[in-house]
This record gives sequence, structure tokens and C-alpha cells, in this order.
Amino acid sequence: MANKVKYGLKNVYYAKATVDADNKATYDTPVAIKGAVNLSLDAQGDTTKFRADNMNYWIGQSNNGYEGDLEVALIPDSFKKDILGYKEDGDGALYEVKDAPTVYFALLFQFEGDDKATKHVMYKCSATRPTIAGSTTEETIEPETETLTITADAITVAAVNEDVVKASVKYGDAAYDNWFSAVHQPTASPVITT
Repeated sequence: MANKVKYGLKNVYYAKATVDADNKATYDTPVAIKGAVNLSLDAQGDTTKFRADNMNYWIGQSNNGYEGDLEVALIPDSFKKDILGYKEDGDGALYEVKDAPTVYFALLFQFEGDDKATKHVMYKCSATRPTIAGSTTEETIEPETETLTITADAITVAAVNEDVVKASVKYGDAAYDNWFSAVHQPTASPVITT
């Protein structure tokens, strides 16, 4: 049975990426980002229409990745150090470096479904530093969240000779069970001879 609906964000992970001059990436082991609240990524790109013979003669679309927000309970210190360029001093305090270089990462996550979960990976992500915000407590305590603005772009995957932005897997696919233990990169389809 296939899912009819999706709901529930969980199992959010990041994996630090090393991207070479050919835009190919290798990844560290994924690290959990606990307390995921909301993920909303909008597709980036344009549609180009060429009119001829009084009609849309040709339509082209560009896929420029995704951009949006990941809202979590608290951004983990490991993410701040691995991705945002924070450093830890001798007393254990984290400090933010002014001109920290961009560090790319893969973002892995899953959405629940009425039948089974669908797992996803965005390959070449970068994140902006979160806004610093807080407010005084009232008579009841309302938890506040932190938000990362994420941009997801493509990496080059040699096995399929394509620039790839994201991938997903459904229950029953070979990659499903080990999805969060390493960043999955597409593999070539086997050649079937008859």
C-alpha cells in the first residue's frame, strides 16, 4: 500500500560535506538534530516560455535547488561548531567567528505517512546563523524555538553523471533501513541483458 498523506517531521540529521573542485561531495557520519519542529523548503528556479506559431512552442524549467527554514527546539552545539564555524575556548564557552567560511552539509529527514515514512536527503546545504531572540516568561511557560535558514543546491554524482539536488526513499527500497547511517548518493541502474 502507498501513502495517501504525509505528516510528522522527525529524524532530522546533518552530515558535514567536503565538496571538491568538481562539485563532488564526501560526507561525515550523520549527526542527529533533536527537537525538529518544522521544515519548509521552497523550490528555487524559473520557467522560461518561448512562443512561436501562436503557442508555447518550448517550455524550459531550471532547478536551482531549495531555500527555506528548519525550526528546532534548540540548535545543537555540534551543528554550531561543525557547520556555522563556532569555536570552543579553553573554558568551554562557544564563540562565533566573524568571517567563518561556508561549510556545506547534507540534510536528512523523514516525513511520516499513513502507511510508511518517506526519508529524504538534500545534498549541498548551507545555513545562515540563527536570529537571537527571547522574551520574558509569563504565567505559563511557552517554549521558544530557533530557526536556521537553509539553502540546498546540487552536487555532481559521478555514478549517474548528473547534478543532484535531493533524493528520497520509501519503505521497501534497498536504501531505506540504513538511510540515516550514511548519506546515500544515487547509484547507476544495473544493466539488464536478455
